[in-house]
Amino acid sequence: MKVTVGALFSVALILSSATAMAQSAERGERTFNQQCKACHTVDKGGASPIGPNLFGVVGRKAGTVAGYDSSDAMKKSGITWDEAALGDYLKDPKAKVAGTKMLFAGLKQPAQVADVIAYLKKVSP
Repeated sequence: MKVTVGALFSVALILSSATAMAQSAERGERTFNQQCKACHTVDKGGASPIGPNLFGVVGRKAGTVAGYDSSDAMKKSGITWDEAALGDYLKDPKAKVAGTKMLFAGLKQPAQVADVIAYLKKVSP
C-alpha cells in the first residue's frame, strides 16, 4: 500500500481540525461561564434564572423555552437557533432581535462567538 505525502497531510489536517473543535468548545465553556452563566443554565431540565435555559438551544425555535417568559419580540422573531442566527445574536443581541429582554451587549471577538457556539452545540442533544 502506497502512502503519499498528500494523504498523510490530509490525515494530519483532519486530526488537527478535530482537536481544534474540541479546544474551541472548551474555550467556549470558559467564555460561557464568564459571560453567560450569571443569567443562563445549560443543564437538561435546568432553571431559567434570568434568561432561558440553553440546553438544546441549537435547532430550537426562539422564545419557546418552557418556564421562561420570553419577550414578544423573541417569540415573534421566527428564528430557529442555528449557527448563523446564534452568531448574529451573540455579537449584538439587540440588533438581531430588537426588543429582546437580553441586556448583554454581545461578544465582540469573533473567536469567542465561535467558541461559545461550539460549546452550545456540545450541550445540544
